[in-house]
Amino acid sequence: MNRFAALLDALLFAPARNAKLRLMDEYFRTQPDPERGFALAALTGQLSFANAKPAMIRALVAERVDPVLFGYSYDFVGDLAETVALIWPVREGEAGEPLPLSTIVHTLRTAPRREVPGLLAGWLDRLDATGRWALIKLITGGLRVGVSARLAKTALVRDGGPDVEAIEEVWHGLSAPYAELFNWLETGESPARASALGYRAPMLAHPLEEAEIAALDPAAWRAEWKWDGIRVQLAAGADGVRLHSRTGDEIGGAFPDIVEAARFEAVLDGELLVRRGEQVAPFNDLQQRLNRKSVDPKMLAAYPAFVRLYDLLFEGVEDLRPLPFDARRARLEAWYARTGPDPERFDLSPLVPFSSFEELGRLRAESEALGSEGLMLKRGDSPYLAGRPKGHWFKWKRDPDTVDAVLIYAQRGHGKRSSFYSDFTFGCWLEGDPPELVPVGKAYFGFTDAELVELDRFVRNHTIQRFGPVRQVEPLLVCELAFDAVNRSSRHKSGLALRFPRIARIRWDKPAAEADRVSSLAARVR
Repeated sequence: MNRFAALLDALLFAPARNAKLRLMDEYFRTQPDPERGFALAALTGQLSFANAKPAMIRALVAERVDPVLFGYSYDFVGDLAETVALIWPVREGEAGEPLPLSTIVHTLRTAPRREVPGLLAGWLDRLDATGRWALIKLITGGLRVGVSARLAKTALVRDGGPDVEAIEEVWHGLSAPYAELFNWLETGESPARASALGYRAPMLAHPLEEAEIAALDPAAWRAEWKWDGIRVQLAAGADGVRLHSRTGDEIGGAFPDIVEAARFEAVLDGELLVRRGEQVAPFNDLQQRLNRKSVDPKMLAAYPAFVRLYDLLFEGVEDLRPLPFDARRARLEAWYARTGPDPERFDLSPLVPFSSFEELGRLRAESEALGSEGLMLKRGDSPYLAGRPKGHWFKWKRDPDTVDAVLIYAQRGHGKRSSFYSDFTFGCWLEGDPPELVPVGKAYFGFTDAELVELDRFVRNHTIQRFGPVRQVEPLLVCELAFDAVNRSSRHKSGLALRFPRIARIRWDKPAAEADRVSSLAARVR
């Protein structure tokens, strides 16, 4: 556990990608099985413990620390794991032998719920502050050390061995502590052949900058509408059906209507959407079904899902990814016409004809009326490449909408932002007598490092009330927020929620009374 804690601590303070890769590579090379396998599972979000939750940790702290002191400490630090690691009073004589990560994982998986508090207390006594911090991060599942699942898998790549795409293709057939995977890396003996239902790393696009357009030849590019859903990969065949999100999570339980309609043998790339009549519904409708293990008939009827197909990756067992986009598109159209999948659950993403980028720019400006976010540009000769290869696909989103909103709450960030108030809640004026500021969205980015320092100083100097790690501030500061859409929301008093809000400009010059009204936002709901 000490080595794993040291790894997490080093990753937290290593902002550079290559530095993080070096740290993980050294750990995976030097640690034995199953320690490194469980560390990999933790870094990729594959560990969970049903009998150990944050509330249990808070209750343990309350037994040893004055609750008021803990409350003040938690408010100042802003992170549960850091607070407990620093404030936990270790009992005399509790230090013991090193505590392996594998022992913790096996014990938490098998111990009855009633025994877990005592186990946790004993471990917290045995570990140092860094170890306690790592233990709590492991239990709560939020490592927040700046490592994505993809980056952790990239750290496994070694000279002459499998690349990250090959690792991705077998990943979902493996489980922690990944002994087969590490054996493959070291001996070349590959794991069992990946199932046809396995996940393939998707091809992603770069944002198109205006300066890049002049260098593009319109004849070489194909255009499609960009839809506001979630990217999915559907694999169907004799072994069953798997519906994966862009990050490889299996989400078929929340979309049985899609899974049941997949009566074919193919691997398809597309956008998961919800219908509202004949139109594509706003993302908020789709969100009602996301992150659920199952859905009831009422939800299936209220939010009917479908997949808008972009690409055909496998037809039967034939891998089409090396083919150019134009050839894959022709194969997709022929497959769709021949197979005839349920049109209520699957349709083809239409190509957008254009002869010049000036014409395409005019179409992009009209995309909101279709419920689209903008356009996708794909080079006609582009193979399907995992990751985000430069120069093959571009996303050309329409210009975001904006609103002037008032900063009303702030919370500390995580990782390298843990010493700053960087998570901000903004409100607009709800008409009344008197008018009331009500939340419409949270923004975590869009500002520079220098602006973050100014925002943090403002929060500290204008706090009027505290709620644990959250500060309520005087309603004085207006920020211009950019956002992609406005959705109805029953969780907000305003009845609205902004989609992907980010700070576009800090309006130090604008009085809070002149910020936008909820009614003006409501008029922009699609």
